[in-house]
Amino acid sequence: MPIIKSAIKRVVTNEKANAKNSSQLSAMRTAIKNFENAKTANADNVEELYRSAISAVDKAKSKGLIKPNKAARDKARLTKRLAK
Repeated sequence: MPIIKSAIKRVVTNEKANAKNSSQLSAMRTAIKNFENAKTANADNVEELYRSAISAVDKAKSKGLIKPNKAARDKARLTKRLAK
């Protein structure tokens, strides 16, 4: 643990940011997984889950959690999966 006051503050801030970023990434992965499972099971709300998954990917990209190419790749895969 650091001794300098500003370094202590940075540790606290970094822990908060890490928790926030982790939960955001987890939410994105969960949204994608929910869509995949619904598509496999031929559920009725596939379109709604697709939109929420795309939104989660865009949100993660805008916050800098994933790179733009990964966001585009994930969205393309989701769209291709929806069309099947």
